[in-house]
Amino acid sequence: MEKTGNRPTPTLCMVLKGYPRISETFISNEILILESLGYRIHIISMRHPREPFTHASVKAIRAGVDYLPSSILPNLHILLYHNLLLALKRPRTYFKAMKKAAQRWFRTRRSATVKHLLQAGVLVHRFLPGKGIVHFHAHFAHSPTSVAMFASLLSGLPFSFFAHAKDIYTSDTRQLREKIDMARFVVTCTRYNQRYLSTLSAASTTPLFCVYHGINLDYFSSNGRDLSAIPPYKIITVARITEKKGLDTVYRALAILRDRGIDFRHTLIGEGDDREKILDLIKELDLGDKTRLCGTLTHEEVISHYAESDLFVLGCRIAGNGDRDGIPNVMAESMAMKLPVVGTDVSGLPEFLEDGVTGRMVPPQKPVKLAGAMEALLKDDALRRRVTREARKRVERNFDNKILVRELARTYKTMIPEIGQG
Repeated sequence: MEKTGNRPTPTLCMVLKGYPRISETFISNEILILESLGYRIHIISMRHPREPFTHASVKAIRAGVDYLPSSILPNLHILLYHNLLLALKRPRTYFKAMKKAAQRWFRTRRSATVKHLLQAGVLVHRFLPGKGIVHFHAHFAHSPTSVAMFASLLSGLPFSFFAHAKDIYTSDTRQLREKIDMARFVVTCTRYNQRYLSTLSAASTTPLFCVYHGINLDYFSSNGRDLSAIPPYKIITVARITEKKGLDTVYRALAILRDRGIDFRHTLIGEGDDREKILDLIKELDLGDKTRLCGTLTHEEVISHYAESDLFVLGCRIAGNGDRDGIPNVMAESMAMKLPVVGTDVSGLPEFLEDGVTGRMVPPQKPVKLAGAMEALLKDDALRRRVTREARKRVERNFDNKILVRELARTYKTMIPEIGQG
């Protein structure tokens, strides 16, 4: 273990829903850059990885990882053992955490509250000692922040969190407001989110920062791309197969293109709960010979698909439960590779996708308009060249993660003086 004198090096504890996760390259990139800046990180993950592979960047991360019990019943003996011992050692502190858990449970009647308290007990009793951890920072405002909040109550250490998209808009507003009030600071990834959280917690004194995720521009070269497109056009979508991605609108727009006599092949990369619904829609629209679903791929494979494609399209919308995107990294990645992008004016997307300037943008759930925007970017070479050039410039200016993570590091340095740098 690294030490400063006789003491462990002050360490930032990242509390994550799962690690590593294929869909969360922005988190692994953040950790990697923070480590390069001298920060010592320890990862607490609430789940083991679901995918049998991971991105190459994860292998370069030095942070140690501990995994919490992910469910109650199969791990009841572990959860009770560590929580009982912690309660005996710190009865007043533990009672305070139990009281907060009871308050939160009575608001929502969600059993997850009990699980999060028990997981935090394991974190503090089993994984905290000897690691030099001085602060908990959670990614996502729902369950990881709940664990970080209870771990803060149980240990006396401060916590903060990074709020993203679904975790904001599907959370109970009372619970989220309380987390904001109790946190030392909060970070989010779009101005749209920042405005919402500021309104939600108008009376709070907790600092609220906006730092875009950004992408690693080293991975995304536009060299050698022929900006002209010829049929059959290669159209790509990279997305989880869920309602908020608006894939039904994308496929209805593709059917319109087909009916207009436009020859194309569409590739969807990703998995999700709505896979069967999308397959049924593809069958209903008779698009089977023009589309393919590739499932989850590595980041390197996705980049290869970008390089071979003529157009990226995504139909983001606000789902029935309030879920919505922030700024999809896959759009920024496409723009960095000078792959023309069509999207919708939902949530934080207008902060980087400007209609007619960096791509084409239409209202959500409007397949005719989406088809029209796609057709324009496929056929109009002058438009393609203009928007892809400006898109690359905008990504370089506003979404370079080396710059943005350094901005985040400055925020950490200011808000978590206990950590410092090595």
